[in-house]
Amino acid sequence: MFRISLFVFVAIAALQNSLAINALFNGQQSTPVNPCMDDNGNPKRCMPEFGNQAFGKKVHASSTCGATPTRHCTRAVDSEHARTCESCDNTNPKLSHPPEYITDLHNPNNLTCWQSEPFTTSPHNVSLQLVLGKKFQLTYITLEFCSARPESMVIYKSQDYGKNWQPYQYYSTQCRRFYGIQKNMEISKMNEQEALCVDSHSHSDPYSGGRIAFSTLEGRPSAYDFDNSPVLQDWVTATDVKVVFNRLFTPDALTGNKENQFYAVSDFSVGGRCKCNGHASRCIEDRSGQLTCDCKHNTAGLECERCKPFHFDRPWSRATVREANECVPCNCNLHARKCRFNMELYKLSGRKSGGVCLNCRHNTAGRYCHYCKEGYYRDITQDITHRKACTACDCHPVGSSGEICNQTTGQCPCKDGVTGLTCNRCKKGYHQSNSPIAPCIKPVTPPIERITPPETEGTGGPCPNCRESSKTITQRKYCKKDFAIHAHILSRENMGEWVKFTINVISIYKKGQTRMRRGDIALYVSKKDLACKCPKMRLNRYYLILGNTNSKDNRLVIDDKSVVIPWQDDWSRRIRKYQRKERRNEC
Repeated sequence: MFRISLFVFVAIAALQNSLAINALFNGQQSTPVNPCMDDNGNPKRCMPEFGNQAFGKKVHASSTCGATPTRHCTRAVDSEHARTCESCDNTNPKLSHPPEYITDLHNPNNLTCWQSEPFTTSPHNVSLQLVLGKKFQLTYITLEFCSARPESMVIYKSQDYGKNWQPYQYYSTQCRRFYGIQKNMEISKMNEQEALCVDSHSHSDPYSGGRIAFSTLEGRPSAYDFDNSPVLQDWVTATDVKVVFNRLFTPDALTGNKENQFYAVSDFSVGGRCKCNGHASRCIEDRSGQLTCDCKHNTAGLECERCKPFHFDRPWSRATVREANECVPCNCNLHARKCRFNMELYKLSGRKSGGVCLNCRHNTAGRYCHYCKEGYYRDITQDITHRKACTACDCHPVGSSGEICNQTTGQCPCKDGVTGLTCNRCKKGYHQSNSPIAPCIKPVTPPIERITPPETEGTGGPCPNCRESSKTITQRKYCKKDFAIHAHILSRENMGEWVKFTINVISIYKKGQTRMRRGDIALYVSKKDLACKCPKMRLNRYYLILGNTNSKDNRLVIDDKSVVIPWQDDWSRRIRKYQRKERRNEC
């Protein structure tokens, strides 16, 4: 049986001390400074105060007497035939019976009652709808009548602000006939969200008014383990409550005297508390006037039903007696403002951390923004939370083979013969070239073939006098030659009667008819001239070379008449002067 006495309901409403049915609704004995924190500053479950949530709230009635003055009568208590009649008129406060009277302060000694129109002008089906304003978790619903109690009525709830309705409880002496439901059906864990049908008149006079009381959790098997029963948590949740009166149980209903048939209620009470999932101790109105939970534990939403932004390191959950289940911020080392939750990572971490940082800033990357992104490396002099914890690799565009350095040491990938953190210099034993493919090369010194000076006729000796190869440069020498270059001797190779030098042309001051270009080119000198040291050339040295174009196969050739002088840094300005004079035909 699921009937509940008036005395028991008064105890539930006043004392709220039922440990089984009202596990969710136990109030605090004293109110600490922060009800959502314990004395040690640790989060704990907190809930808004329990009370009559219908008090002072607006009730919508489908029928209210007095829109036009109407006459109604009530049966005298001590007589079946004597009646007391009066008018109902909304223009006269003393004769009006608006629905506001059923949610005002209830005084049994001075009852104020809402009253429907007599059935002469209104059908039997009359409804009262209470708008709670947000989701509440309800323990009981009571109705106190000024008139005879309905023979059949239904209590409904809505969880979406009146869009859809679900029956909470049926009342009727003929449950199967009116509602197609078996009377006093047993509840099991399989049907804990099903509405029952009971007879509210079996132990009292149906004509004398009285009270109808409904407990949302009484007789529900999982009520003793409410915290672990999502089914019952949903069952007690409502945004609106509606009561529909389907049939009045009076002698006049049998005789057909509709003037004496109407519904009248003096009090409509709904016991419960604002639903905040254990994460708030009160409900307040936001800027738009919407009733919402004052959420704690890093939660957000009308019912604290989600974690607030950036607090997704573990999944949201209701607070329980044992665990507050507060939301935890993501660990992004101060480099991200957004994150998301990943259940798979949360499980792999032993249910400790599931947050994934989004849009890492300050050149960081990773789930926690804990390492540097490609092209940057970790500056160990700065803490990982510092905005300059990652430094650009700055790899040399020519000396390195890529732009991505080692993220720990900052070492760039260097080409052969190149060294340095950013690959910006040649290794020992290598020298720079102008080739972007091999910017540093190792000079190859082949065995120098000993050349015997040739015997020549006459008295001048075996070698000519190399007067052209003196150690200075003049305007006359510059003007007499077809080309003038500044070159670096890189390597030499014997090729029969010739020696091929690979030179790096640094500057071209004059090129005549030669196909001269900057960079690495070949320069040919006969072995005979080299043996006579006309010209005299050494590897890895810098020279000013002046010569004439006399080769038939477009090769660059110098001989004993050419000028090969070790380079001096102050010659560049002098040769530029010779260039200007040449342009003025002053050679």
